[in-house]
Amino acid sequence: MKKFKLVSTFFMVALLLVLSACGTSKSTSTGTKAGGDTEKKTLRVVTDAAYAPFEYQDKGEVVGFDIDFINAVAKEAGYKVKVEHVGWDPIFVELDKKIADIGISAITINDERKQSYDFSVPYFLSTNKILVPKDSDIKSAADLKNNKTIAVQNATTGQEAVEGLLGKNSDKIKKFENNNLAILELKSGGADAVVADNTVIEEYAKNNPKDNFVVIEDSAAFAKEFYGLMFPKGSKIKADFDKAVKAVIDNGTYTEVYKKWFKVEPDTQILKDQQQ
Repeated sequence: MKKFKLVSTFFMVALLLVLSACGTSKSTSTGTKAGGDTEKKTLRVVTDAAYAPFEYQDKGEVVGFDIDFINAVAKEAGYKVKVEHVGWDPIFVELDKKIADIGISAITINDERKQSYDFSVPYFLSTNKILVPKDSDIKSAADLKNNKTIAVQNATTGQEAVEGLLGKNSDKIKKFENNNLAILELKSGGADAVVADNTVIEEYAKNNPKDNFVVIEDSAAFAKEFYGLMFPKGSKIKADFDKAVKAVIDNGTYTEVYKKWFKVEPDTQILKDQQQ
């Protein structure tokens, strides 16, 4: 009987080890390929696909500069990604709750956001500009103070820039869920101008000439901004993506993607300077 108990105990321990090993093989975080290489998990990337040409929906698919960029960077880092359109505010909520791995949506790196989230090294240079009708008397940011109604996307640096000019509680600032709605307000006559990232409104003015909109630049009023990939605080994959962002900029992939969407050469040196 004593010998049987020992054998039974050994058998039960062996069985538990086998079951434990089986459970481990089902992990979604990492696995091992036949050749012994580590296979990294598919990451959930969230975006607001209403911000052409960075991210927008085309026949049910999310496309744009940011989408091509994140795919290239993830490939360089050894990850797969699944990009999902969730809207602007939900990006921050899902990263805060750590139910998404990365946010990409022309997100400006700033001190306030860095208190709650981690950012990659910068990957895009931007600044806010002003979209107005061709016959507008608005010629600079200072003119926005002359009893003008300004449409902005809520919770963006465009909103912050206008609040800096008109005051945070100004009733002349109209806030919208996305820039498409802000521009529609301008088209309908409900606003005198839209303030938003330069690339977005420049692309809109170029692609919609019948609207007769022009873009006003005021570099003295609007500072340079840099976009970054946004992660939950303490993300373990940030370092991988920092290296990958630098790599795709250095190896020319970034320039290819940039030229595809903007038809001009990027200033990669200013990005490299920011990444030091």
